[in-house]
Amino acid sequence: MVIGNANVFLDGAFRRASVTAEGSRIASIGPADAPCDVDAQGKYLVPGFIDIHTHGAMNEDFSDGKADALPKISRYFARCGVTSFLATTMTLKEETLTPAMYAIRDFVRPEDGAKCAGIHLEGPFLSYAKRGAQAAENLHAPDAALFHRLNEASGNQVRLVTVAPEEEGAIPFIREVSGVCTVSVGHTTADYDTAMEAFRAGASHATHLYNGMPPFAHRAPGVVGAAFESGATVELICDGMHIHPTVMRATHRLFGKNLVVISDSLRCAGMPDGRYELGGQPIEMKNGRATLLGSNTLAGSSSNLLEELKILVGLGIPLEDALFAMTAAPAKAIGLDRQIGSIAPGMRADLLLLTPELALEAVYVDGLRAV
Repeated sequence: MVIGNANVFLDGAFRRASVTAEGSRIASIGPADAPCDVDAQGKYLVPGFIDIHTHGAMNEDFSDGKADALPKISRYFARCGVTSFLATTMTLKEETLTPAMYAIRDFVRPEDGAKCAGIHLEGPFLSYAKRGAQAAENLHAPDAALFHRLNEASGNQVRLVTVAPEEEGAIPFIREVSGVCTVSVGHTTADYDTAMEAFRAGASHATHLYNGMPPFAHRAPGVVGAAFESGATVELICDGMHIHPTVMRATHRLFGKNLVVISDSLRCAGMPDGRYELGGQPIEMKNGRATLLGSNTLAGSSSNLLEELKILVGLGIPLEDALFAMTAAPAKAIGLDRQIGSIAPGMRADLLLLTPELALEAVYVDGLRAV
């Protein structure tokens, strides 16, 4: 397959070119006027989005352990331009998480769906004080043996785990587990020194920056300052509800290519307002805003990366930077940057065709059209 006459996102910038895919991979980048199977008519050709923090959509949640749920979520993601995702689980008991690991392990991508690139364990190794929408009764001290059991149940698909570094046993946990997957600091009361200790021990990422952690203060820079100082990658929920627009712009300028945009979407994504469930707790969505029932505590989002791309560009963030934060940056954060996240020979042919207005026109996964 050759897609020609396209504005191709190459090495962080756009240029007119054609892209040839052979099988599931990109074979070459050629001149824009090369004979082609698909005429892009000057539209944007960009890598598929990668969402490394999402709990589900279409009234389905990865933590439920339902085999028939994953294809539904996968198809929703593809329709939103996401070609790869990390199935993100909640703070739950081992006997609940293990079946979820099995279901994710056995998932087979439908032809019109996105790929599961692995698992993000958002918990259960979190702080009580900063648990957010995580169920307190399911919290667990950092436990490498438990991590290894869950990873084995998943077929060694865990690529990211969130941990509160101030919890007892967290630093030895980080030293051991960072040799297996990316370790992220999150849902934590850690101060700057404790967060720096975690990053020195092997953590290299921060979960949904600002949310579930102490604020970034001028005398107490906390996790945000430690992430900046250590060169960690950081997640940001850019749904327009979790983070003030000025903070989104400032974080983009502060972290640059280490910024990773995520959805943190829940089962209510793609669904109407109403009551739903998250990790055994009731949530309510009103006007697209999801909170724990009866409270003002935000519980993830109902957003997706295509919506967030438009939000970021509308805030004045360059399109190229927003795209990088949804493609190359998340791929690097989870160690898959030699497979997905950019357009280059040898990379997976996961591609999006976008109009100048950022409407999604076509989605290709492993070289075949999915949407």
